[in-house]
Amino acid sequence: MGDVPAPGIGRRISVVLPAFNEEENIEKQVRDVDAVLRDFCFDEYELLVVDDGSRDRTRVICDGLDIENLRVLGHDVNRGYAKALRTGFTQARMSLVFYTDADNQFDVRELKNLLAAIDDYDIVCGFRIYRYDPFSRLVLSWGYNLLVRILFRIRVRDVDCAFKLFRRDVFERIRIESEKFFVDTEILAKASKLGLRMTEVGVRHLPRTAGESTVRASHVISTLSEIARMWRDIYVRGRI
Repeated sequence: MGDVPAPGIGRRISVVLPAFNEEENIEKQVRDVDAVLRDFCFDEYELLVVDDGSRDRTRVICDGLDIENLRVLGHDVNRGYAKALRTGFTQARMSLVFYTDADNQFDVRELKNLLAAIDDYDIVCGFRIYRYDPFSRLVLSWGYNLLVRILFRIRVRDVDCAFKLFRRDVFERIRIESEKFFVDTEILAKASKLGLRMTEVGVRHLPRTAGESTVRASHVISTLSEIARMWRDIYVRGRI
């Protein structure tokens, strides 16, 4: 018998994997996640891959996997990271919702450390103990995290870490309106404004062994514009 998830709420879980052009990673990621969920002995679970208009074989590979609890959702065209997550979150049916990326840069077994905290919190965020990213991206991420923590009063050190666990009802209270990579900040900013309970747990970050990141330095200007718009919506217009 494998590890048993936390008591109470931690028995039914939806796992959301947003994917864009991840043909080299997606089968391993899906099989690894499914193996972990079976080993954790959940009462019920589902694995949702959201193919965000991939131009490679990501969708074909997913459709060919013989995994009982796998659901493959798709966008006909690439609609962006935020909309891929929104599709997964709105389609999730279980009391807990976990998401990570489809690039195999996290050890999914560390989900057990988030499960251990979820009975006492609404959101449990992973933070990368050490990041395997280029130096320029590390500097940009440090500045971004500092800025959004100050502006949105988010008490999380690694806002964009793609390893988070939520109670399902968080998404009944928060509308995701972002278009691209601002989605993590939007969720945590709105959660902070609503007074939802958040904590963070350290997780290991692994080197990417296949595929390419879609985050670019050129996204800085659009991200700053999105930050300004979101601050106005939350603190001036009161939109949650």
